[in-house]
Amino acid sequence: MAQATLMNSSLRLVFDNGVDENGKQVFKSKSYSNVKSAATPDQFSTAAAAIATLSSIPLASIERNDTLTIHD
Repeated sequence: MAQATLMNSSLRLVFDNGVDENGKQVFKSKSYSNVKSAATPDQFSTAAAAIATLSSIPLASIERNDTLTIHD
């Protein structure tokens, strides 16, 4: 049976940057790598909220990206 090993995690903040001249929604994102792999969703949310206060652009979403190694 295959096993998955968590290698690392990153935090991605997506900001709502308004609309362009064609009326299409525009987003900007910022990623933070080397995030503690054992961090809970609440901890990610708290960290994202704290970082987002430093931006004048409203936060649209918070993403967690995990990298896993699959092996037998």
